[in-house]
Amino acid sequence: MPVRTTGGRRRGASVLRRAFVARDPGRLRLRFALRAVLGIGLAVTVCGLAGHSLEAAVAGGLAALLALFTVTDPTVRGQAVTTALLPLVGLPVLSLAALLHDLPVARDLAFLAVVGAGVYARRWGPRGHALGVFGFMAYFSAQFLHTVPGRLPEHFAAVLLSLATASAVRFGVWCYERRIAAPVAVAPPAGATGLGRITTRQAVQAVTGAGFALAVGHLLSDQRWYWAVGATWWVFVATTSRGETVVRGFRRFLGTVLGIGLGFAVAVPLHHEPVAAAVVVALSVFGIFYTAAVSYTWMMLAVTVMASMLYGLLGVLDAGLLVLRVTETAAGALGAVLAVLFVLPVTTHSVTEAWVERALRCVHTCTAEAAARLAGSEAADPHRRVAELEAILGRVRLSLAPLVHPLNPLRARRRRARHVLALLDDCAREVRGLAAVAADPDASHDVRLAAACWRVEAAVEALTDVPAGPREPRPGPVAAGEPAGAEPVLAHLHALERALAELAVPLRRPHRIAAGA
Repeated sequence: MPVRTTGGRRRGASVLRRAFVARDPGRLRLRFALRAVLGIGLAVTVCGLAGHSLEAAVAGGLAALLALFTVTDPTVRGQAVTTALLPLVGLPVLSLAALLHDLPVARDLAFLAVVGAGVYARRWGPRGHALGVFGFMAYFSAQFLHTVPGRLPEHFAAVLLSLATASAVRFGVWCYERRIAAPVAVAPPAGATGLGRITTRQAVQAVTGAGFALAVGHLLSDQRWYWAVGATWWVFVATTSRGETVVRGFRRFLGTVLGIGLGFAVAVPLHHEPVAAAVVVALSVFGIFYTAAVSYTWMMLAVTVMASMLYGLLGVLDAGLLVLRVTETAAGALGAVLAVLFVLPVTTHSVTEAWVERALRCVHTCTAEAAARLAGSEAADPHRRVAELEAILGRVRLSLAPLVHPLNPLRARRRRARHVLALLDDCAREVRGLAAVAADPDASHDVRLAAACWRVEAAVEALTDVPAGPREPRPGPVAAGEPAGAEPVLAHLHALERALAELAVPLRRPHRIAAGA
């Protein structure tokens, strides 16, 4: 029993450390969170100075939050274009929700259509994802704020004013992206056509799960039913396989429960104090943005505390409302889980295989770029390829999350998945070292590099079953007297070879490695 307690404490400490003390290269997460607090705070302040009502200011603040959170195009120009497109999607959806406010059947059917369209829009990459999320949240916020046609002009003005304020902060006052390398956009593994495409299958799943959540939500409350639909929606966002969705549903429910507990301690006693409430909301916004990339559970805790405080400011917060939020969230998460398990399921194995293969291909590309740079090519850019590899590995970790989760009863698969992650991390570490050496202008090319790169290419080809493309004939024996400057590069390449060879075991492809050696 003591051992279990210690293990539980270690896991709890690990989750907390991952959320708040996780590695933050260049303090990007910190900048992301601080800029969000500044941008959203200014947006709400400007709405207040313009004389908008509290409901309109909340609508504007949510629009600013979504613009700063969901717009993730790889270039600043792309981010600006997507931000400019948000109201073209959001305002018509907001109008639709307001016009259908007193027509329950039409309102609910339209909501399901918005859910399906929002998920399907992911097929168009980061821009489609951002527009889909903004459209859904426009409909959701109309239910949250009970928006009716008479309030539309004020809400339109608040949304546009808030988006303009948030954009001024993002692209003018604090555009840190101009001083760093552009992030790499990683598209999900593509299916074939029709129902073979992952985004199409997910749209069908989302509508089915949201339909279940909507029905159960109405049974639980005729006023807050939309919470269940929102829970289903956010479980689907950023997931691909059924395993990812199940884990995300569990984490959403856990984060909501923890947030409700904190809401009882903070939101209930403080929501009548405007200054204290504003501070809690600002801290919640910081928590949402700072933890989003590393812990969905902690992000949902922050979202729940913020929502509790907003309900307090709107004058409807009580203990019963917080309990209802837990039950509605459970209904929504259950709807998502049932949909991904039984409606056009996308298996964890197939998605994981696709991401691991992309990671291995990127490892080879990084190696080839570094070798080309060492050979004197100015066009080769291994650092950009390393950034792409890091982005792909983030998706690999997400797709493997169901297998490495402590509650996964299949211990052998859990060990194998952890082994794969560890070896891919080893590959990434060696590739980073290789790129760093290649960036040194004094580093010299060595004929042995060609042989080592050929072996890396052969290992990747053996692991992925996909031809790596034409390559030069295998080099012969190396002449004596080669320059010694290539030794650090060769050390990274040899370590990379070993990691790729070891990957054959957890990927269960030893015969392929033998064939490719």
